[in-house]
Amino acid sequence: MILYEIEQRFKGEKLTDIRETVRSELRKNKQLQQLPKHSEIAITAGSRGIENIVLILNEIVSYLKEKEYKPFIVPAMGSHGGATSEGQIEVLHQLGITEESIGTTIRSSMETIQLGTTQDNLPVYMDKNAYLADGIIVVNRVKVHTAFHGKVESGLSKMVAIGLGKQKGASFIHGRGANSMEHNIIAVSKYALERVPILMGLGIIENGYDQTAQIKGVDVEEWYDQEATLLLKSKELMPSLPLKELDVLVIEEMGKNYSGTGMDPNVIGRMRIDGTEEPLEPNFKRILVLDLSEQSHGNAQGIGLADFTTEKLISKIDRNSTYMNALTSTFLRRVMFPLHYPTEESALDAVFLSLGPDVNKEQVDFIQVKNTLHLSKLFISESALKKIDKQKVDYEILRKVELEFKDGELKHRLLKS
Repeated sequence: MILYEIEQRFKGEKLTDIRETVRSELRKNKQLQQLPKHSEIAITAGSRGIENIVLILNEIVSYLKEKEYKPFIVPAMGSHGGATSEGQIEVLHQLGITEESIGTTIRSSMETIQLGTTQDNLPVYMDKNAYLADGIIVVNRVKVHTAFHGKVESGLSKMVAIGLGKQKGASFIHGRGANSMEHNIIAVSKYALERVPILMGLGIIENGYDQTAQIKGVDVEEWYDQEATLLLKSKELMPSLPLKELDVLVIEEMGKNYSGTGMDPNVIGRMRIDGTEEPLEPNFKRILVLDLSEQSHGNAQGIGLADFTTEKLISKIDRNSTYMNALTSTFLRRVMFPLHYPTEESALDAVFLSLGPDVNKEQVDFIQVKNTLHLSKLFISESALKKIDKQKVDYEILRKVELEFKDGELKHRLLKS
């Protein structure tokens, strides 16, 4: 099979002065400016894959110290890190967030305070260290969620409700199903915003190249409207594949550093959540994932979104962290293992065989990507290339190669070793 390496061009809006933008947004917030000197301020951290997160957190800390406040970092990641305080510190360290790199202490605990219950009888939990602080700054990337869609999805409200709610809070919200998540996240975060000293949010938007595009302060008084505006902007910049219909999608690597679900369901068109309808598009007949990223540290949440994989990937799975993630989210189908084979070659052979006895491999619509986050460069079969709408997709052809293997592994890949 002949493959063409192409490069897509996405909207590339990029923030040039991150440090000054962070300071400018902090200066605008009246609640922060009115806080007495020497007040303790908790800063949330924990979402994976945010470009420049260390720089952003470091600048927040520097600014607060200059104003004679006492900042500290609090992990806000629900049940991640095996739902232990040590595990959550380790997750931060994997992201480069250490006391040395940020310039302040990290206070990690799974202990929570129950603030009360919403009108829907949903308990509201808050990380104890954050609750006891004089103020809280919620920092997170705003983007499309991997399990539901709504006015707010993955971002500041989710970090308040689920991230700061720790394992207990995350379990209660997820336990009522994906169809209720938007309602529950808004209800729980609103309850918390009215009862804990949250000063502001700092929303981060990234472009199609995974670069920081915007950093925007969010006021508590206009929290949901401002976050909704950021979400719409994030959707405008979100990368996608050039076709909505494919026979085969090969993903070289999955992992929590690319998506909370390992492979972004919005990119591959699969939800695999009981009671939730599958999207009509994208529609990819077969998905093969080859490997698990080192940065995922064994967490293979989302492996169940693939049809085929390799024994290499299966051998890297840390079942404790993977299963804990699935149990907390309640989305069990997302971690059910697909068919797995000894080599990438034998796995791909099985993929082609599964398409039926009359399939001509040369006519298969095939795309190979690094992961579901970085989609600018990809390999595409000749039949699929001809179906790209040049009026909607801006791309250029870089080279032509043959689909080949060496010692059972793909010879041509986009990820560099």
